[in-house]
Amino acid sequence: MDVNAAVAAAAAIVGVLTGVIAALAFRWSEREQKRPTRTSLHTDPVLPPGVDTVLSVLRSSAVVLDEGDTVVKASSAAYALGLVRGGKLTVDPMLQMARDTRRDGEIRQVELDLPRRGNGRGEALAVSARVAPLGSRLVLLLVEDLTEARRIEAVRRDFVANVSHELKTPVGALSLLSEAVMGASDDPEAVERFAGRMQIEATRLTSLVQELIDLSRVQNDDPLEGAEPVRVDELVAEAIDRCRHQAGSKQITMAAGGTADLHVWGHRGQLAAALGNLVENAVNYSPARTRVGIAARRVNAPGGDLIEVAVTDQGIGISDKDKERIFERFYRVDPARSRATGGTGLGLAIVKHVAASHGGEVTVWSSAGQGSTFTLRLPEAGAARARAHAPQHSALDEDGQLPELDEDGQPPTDSTPYAPLPAPEVLP
Repeated sequence: MDVNAAVAAAAAIVGVLTGVIAALAFRWSEREQKRPTRTSLHTDPVLPPGVDTVLSVLRSSAVVLDEGDTVVKASSAAYALGLVRGGKLTVDPMLQMARDTRRDGEIRQVELDLPRRGNGRGEALAVSARVAPLGSRLVLLLVEDLTEARRIEAVRRDFVANVSHELKTPVGALSLLSEAVMGASDDPEAVERFAGRMQIEATRLTSLVQELIDLSRVQNDDPLEGAEPVRVDELVAEAIDRCRHQAGSKQITMAAGGTADLHVWGHRGQLAAALGNLVENAVNYSPARTRVGIAARRVNAPGGDLIEVAVTDQGIGISDKDKERIFERFYRVDPARSRATGGTGLGLAIVKHVAASHGGEVTVWSSAGQGSTFTLRLPEAGAARARAHAPQHSALDEDGQLPELDEDGQPPTDSTPYAPLPAPEVLP
């Protein structure tokens, strides 16, 4: 009996302890459920019905503040822009706008330039902020990122200004020359001289208009619409033929080589224009009686084989400062030489857009006094990837051929994608 009584007493004590622990656990669970979390800051039930759903589909960054300036809800975009941290709005001008709107109920809007998060370098973040009351106690802040729109507007504005300036030069020259012709009507030699100048300016104006049309076309057209396998050999031959007259007048030797029978996939006309611009630049900026080499090869890449076409000249080279800007529209390394050769400053911009629209890129290596190498990289056409590698030849040796690549398929120098031509020389 004593043993049974002891067991019963122990069971009773255990039951009481279990009940006490269960009650404490229940109360602790209720307290934890009431405690605010980061998630609850986003979905607080004080928001009017439907507001949470509407804010979630807005493209703008959205922040809802209560009467204590605490963030009740903030979209992920607001956190990404750095507008909200630790449940607080971090931009003081926006915070002051919210307080003023809470006080008088008026809707306010302002454009601000905010520093970038991190090291603070780079352009400022341009935003448009709009504050409106939301119910009786809340304030809604909508922020639109205007940075990209401003950048595009600046590019458009500069482009219009540059086009106006470039067109004004030959048009003004034609106007003056026509007046000179009229004034020299009784001097046949002067008329002939002025007419020749007018023809030069008219040719320059025609080239500028045509390159503007080409640039507009490559920016707006989809190159895959009329895409086809294009032989690189044919593109190189067309580029050389396009510049044969200019090269001949300066006694510049043009030599082509590299892997034969390569194909790229794209718009033939655009690809021909891009490579033609590179070769034309090489001829225009090379001293007389030097060489220009065009070499093509296949290189392995993680996303599929690429075709590289390198154009090497023996020009004066490009400084590091200029290399960062040479692909900008209307930018010229040497404006005086561009005027002498009729350059418009649009050729490399066209090359850049063609390469990008075909899924490739264009890069430049250059050294002062050693010339430049522009390399156009484009995806290889799928039908050509199984073709055998043809022997490598170079446009740079004594016979006008490219040197053999090493056993790893690399060019004979580590500093450039292709070996540059020797320093500017005068051929015998």
